[in-house]
Parts: sequence; structure tokens; C-alpha cells
Amino acid sequence: MKLHYVVCAVVGMGLLGCEDHALSPNASFPERINFVAERQYPEGIAYSAQLDRFLVTSIPFGKIGTVSTSGQYEDLLSAPELISGIGMKVAGNRVFVCVGDQGRSIKSTSASTRQTAELLVFNLTTRALERRSDLDALIPADEPNFANDVTLAPDGTAYVTDSFSPVIYKVAPDGTASVLARDNVKFASPTFGLNGIAYHPNGYLIVANTGQGKLYKVDLMNGNAITEVLIGSALPGDGITFLNGDLYVVTGGNRVAQVRSTDNWQTASILKYDADGYLGATTSVAVNNQIFTLNARIGENANARDFSIQRFR
Repeated sequence: MKLHYVVCAVVGMGLLGCEDHALSPNASFPERINFVAERQYPEGIAYSAQLDRFLVTSIPFGKIGTVSTSGQYEDLLSAPELISGIGMKVAGNRVFVCVGDQGRSIKSTSASTRQTAELLVFNLTTRALERRSDLDALIPADEPNFANDVTLAPDGTAYVTDSFSPVIYKVAPDGTASVLARDNVKFASPTFGLNGIAYHPNGYLIVANTGQGKLYKVDLMNGNAITEVLIGSALPGDGITFLNGDLYVVTGGNRVAQVRSTDNWQTASILKYDADGYLGATTSVAVNNQIFTLNARIGENANARDFSIQRFR
């Protein structure tokens, strides 16, 4: 019997919340959820059991919206600090969202473009911004920045990838930020570098380097040692999500790979691909013991209004 990983975080005043793995309240989830949101171009997806809704970010508008299982979209929250919403996770009544800026948001400026890496925490009950951690200030000012994805450890610590600089940031439960690891070789890329990140309950992180087409393991119990996960073929991952011991990797924007390791992620193999119906897919979320992937139409910057969420098959 496989273990269904449930990653919980102590957030705020001792509130216990589970990162994106909470079961919905006996809801029936369709195989594909189509929704309409004008020019949303959502990069990140999460699920809130409290709201009984999927949450999606927006690259051009810097806001977060909700999508019901019947496909109804509604705006949820925004803030001036939320220039462009990228990856996010839900823990209890809070949402952790990465802010990066490629210059594609209505809130972008010359100062923020390629120089923004922040982690914002919003309260889903009050919609208020509770915490803002400035990450780009942790590395030299002449280096570009782009906070891409976040994962949560059981103690509430957040780990954030930077796609333009070869670093992973660490944000303590009180919001104190630091550089967890830097590797100018393993984490570097001439194009888009570190992307999706996932916490494993054995005390390590798995991170995708898109440009290199590789996965790396960061051992939090062994001085943050960085090793490549040997797969045997290129896997240019975007979002990555653990479910039942397997890692689901969104790759190429048009398919999702189910990846399995039998040696604690020293090596891994691709079990199968689901490549039917994906359109500019970015990342996934585990809900009801299933994987749901966001068809974000990533790479477009036009006037699309039709997006979707679909189940791994």
C-alpha cells in the first residue's frame, strides 16, 4: 500500500493546515473543468477545502481567483504588492503566493521587471495581506530575479525557487527569509532555470530545472546537499506535485509525466505520460487523491478567455 503524502504546516497562531492535499467535502470532481476568465493567464493552481474551490493566479493582472468544480470563475483577492501571481500553495485559511515579474503585468514597471522575487501570504477569510517576504534583497542587486514556485514543510517553513538566479530561498514561519541553497552549475540555465519544487516527508526537496531538463534533490537533513535525480532522459519540468509517492511533472506545456523512485529519489523512472488535451499547462494540485493540472495557455499574451483544469488519466 502506498502512502498518500499529506504535508501539513503550522501557520500563524498554531493553526494546522494541509498543503493542497485536503479532501474536498464529498464533492464529485469532473475529468475536465472549463472556465472563462478574461485574459487571466493563470500560472499557479491550488485548492482550498475551506472555500471548496480551486484557486488560480494571474500573470497579467496580479490577482487570485477561484474556480468551482462546475467551472464558475470569480475574482478572490488582489493587492498592489501582487504584481504577477506565479506558483502558490494553500495551508488552512492562508494562501502562499510567489510574485515574479517578466514585464507582462499591468502592474509591471522597469524597476520590477526581472527584479522581483517575493512571497506573499494572504488570509482567505479576510482576504488581507498578512505577510510579505522580500527575497530578491538576499542576493546581489545586479542579478535578475523571478520567484516561481513554493512548497511548504510540516513546520510551516516555505521554500521558493528563483528561475533567473540559481538559488532556493527559505522563509521561516515568522516570515524571516534567507538563501537555503545556491549552485551556479546545477541550478543555472541559459534560459529558464529552477521551476517547480516539492517537499518530501523524508526531509528533502525535489526541484525541477526547466532549462537543463533535470530534477535535483536537496537534502535538508544533510547540509542541503544537492544531487541530480538520475532519470535517463531529459525531463524539462514546470510544476511538480507528489501524490502517493509518485511525482507528477508538467513538461513541455502539453503533457504530464508520472515519475517514480524506489531508492529515495537517487534515481527515478517515467511510468507514463498523459498527453491528451493539455494546452500551455503549467502546474498541478493533488485533490481527492487525484492530480489536476492547470491549462494556463502559458506563453501566450493575447486575449484568451477560455482556460481549463483537467485530471491526470
